[in-house]
Amino acid sequence: MTAPLQRTVPVRPGLDLDLREAGSSGSPVLVLHGGPGPSSITPLIDHLAPDHRVVAPTHPGWEGTVRPDVLDCVPALAAAYLDLLGHLGWNDVTVIGTSFGGWVATQTVLDDREGRISRLVLIDAIGPVIPGQQITVPAGPPAPAAGGRAPQGGPSTQSMAAMRAYAGPAMADSGLLPRLSTVTCPVLVLWGTEDTVVTPGFGRAYAAAFPHARFELIPGAGHLPIREKPETVFTHLDSFLTPRAPATSH
Repeated sequence: MTAPLQRTVPVRPGLDLDLREAGSSGSPVLVLHGGPGPSSITPLIDHLAPDHRVVAPTHPGWEGTVRPDVLDCVPALAAAYLDLLGHLGWNDVTVIGTSFGGWVATQTVLDDREGRISRLVLIDAIGPVIPGQQITVPAGPPAPAAGGRAPQGGPSTQSMAAMRAYAGPAMADSGLLPRLSTVTCPVLVLWGTEDTVVTPGFGRAYAAAFPHARFELIPGAGHLPIREKPETVFTHLDSFLTPRAPATSH
């Protein structure tokens, strides 16, 4: 398999984004990583590349990249990714976000005035304030789920600092949940049954706030199903992304 191409793209004056790109045909997919950083979504990029054009930016502030002062909240980061889609000339885009990247993905869809995004996938995502639920940010690397492979470390100190700069001290947006009713595109919400950072109950409530969402549990996975149960994730993802033939009347 060909390794993803890495390049830096100037999306607007004063803002360059480091990207990994893979695939050359098929519908476009924007993949947004969570706290553990770009390496945590590599299996997802590799899986999607044969049938899709994939771009996976490094959030400014991760992996030694510079976070400009103007990128001080999730909506600002979402705006940068909408600029990226415009720069690439992409439409009919699927946006996939895991953990913190799911929050950014949701915000990107909400702010998509050009109608470039046609599908949203959230994997153990954070973002909204959900009554009766809270986010438990681990002090160190996440523990492996029962029966799952040990995760390869959690966010670095630098990454956590960048994430808190975007997410704020609450690591959530109290105004986000009510806005999800305005999302018209199909949404797939995947959740590890053993996630202790954001529980399946959080995920169910998140999914229920969208008008057109499917919620699927990933048995035996924690907060990082892409690492712990990748094949189960891919099965649900492929089903969601495969165009359905129109029903024929008899």
